[in-house]
Amino acid sequence: MKTKRQLGQTDIAVTPIGLGLMQFAGGSGFLKFMFRQIPENKMIQIVNVALSGGINWFDTAEIYGNGSSEKSLASALKAIGKPRSDVVIATKWRPFLRTASNIKKTIDTRLHCLDGYGIDLYQVHFPYSLSSIKEVLNQMAGLVTEGKIKSIGVSNYSAKQMHQSNEVLLERGLPLASNQVHYSLLNRKIEKNGILETAKELGISIIAYSPLESGLLTGKFHDSTDSFANAPFFRKARLKSQLEKSAELIQKLREIGQNYNATPAQVALNWLINFHGETIVAIPGASTAEQAQANAATMNFTLSPEELAQIDKVSRKFLK
Repeated sequence: MKTKRQLGQTDIAVTPIGLGLMQFAGGSGFLKFMFRQIPENKMIQIVNVALSGGINWFDTAEIYGNGSSEKSLASALKAIGKPRSDVVIATKWRPFLRTASNIKKTIDTRLHCLDGYGIDLYQVHFPYSLSSIKEVLNQMAGLVTEGKIKSIGVSNYSAKQMHQSNEVLLERGLPLASNQVHYSLLNRKIEKNGILETAKELGISIIAYSPLESGLLTGKFHDSTDSFANAPFFRKARLKSQLEKSAELIQKLREIGQNYNATPAQVALNWLINFHGETIVAIPGASTAEQAQANAATMNFTLSPEELAQIDKVSRKFLK
C-alpha cells in the first residue's frame, strides 16, 4: 500500500504516512518541556529508517524550536546523502502577532534552515495572523510565483476558513493543497464540523497530526502502570481521562492486528489513511528509529472493508 497519493490538486505525490518532526526540536524553546533532546546520530537514524521504510515526506515548522527542527532534518538528509529530488518537505509559517507581510520577510530564513532542500508545501500554522485570510493567502501565493515554494497549505483552519482560503488562491490560479488538523480514532471531530466534508468537496488533502494521541493508541498505557507513571506530566491528566473510555477500542485494534502481525498503533494509523479513501494522510512522530520503522510498516498492509467498519463502529463515541 506504499502507493503515493496526490497532495490535494497539486502535482506533489506523498506516501500515506509521513514523518512529523516536532520531536526534533526537543530541548529547545517551549518544546524543551514536552520532548527530550534527541542526539544528532539518533535523528539521522530516525530519518534514514523512515526513508528505508518507504516514507517520502517530512513535516516540520518554524515554531518547532524556531527552526531547529528544520535544521535537524536538513542535516540528517545531508548525512544520509539523500538528494533534494527524492524527498518532499513541508513546513509552516508562524502567524502569531505577525502581519501577512512577514511571510515574505521570513521565507529566506526558512529556506536557509532547510539548507538547500526547499519547501514543497508551505503552511499557515494557525488562522491567527494580525492580517486577514485574504492578505495571508495572497502573500503565500506570491511565494509560489517567485519560485520560493511549490504549494500552499493551512493548518488548524475551520471549514469556513478553508473555503475562504481556497477562493483567494483560485483567483491566483492556485489550489489549496491541504489542511493539517488534529485527527485520530479518539478525536473524530472533523467528521462532524464540516472540515472533512469541505476537504472532499474541494479536493483538499487532510494531514492528520497527533494520529496516535500522544501514544494512547499504542495500548502501552492500558498495559502498564509504569508507562503511565513515566509519561510527561502534561500528558497524564489527558491520558487518565481517556484510558477507560478507549479500552474497548484498544482491544479491537489488538484483535484485528493479529490478522496482520500488526500493533494497535499500526492498525489505528491504517484505519486513518484508508477509511476515507485517499483524502487523509498522517504524520505520526517518532523519537526512536524503532518508532519510525513501525510507523512506516503501517503501509505494508490494508485493512479490509469489514475491519474498517468494525473499528469505525467501536470508535464512533469519539465523533463528538
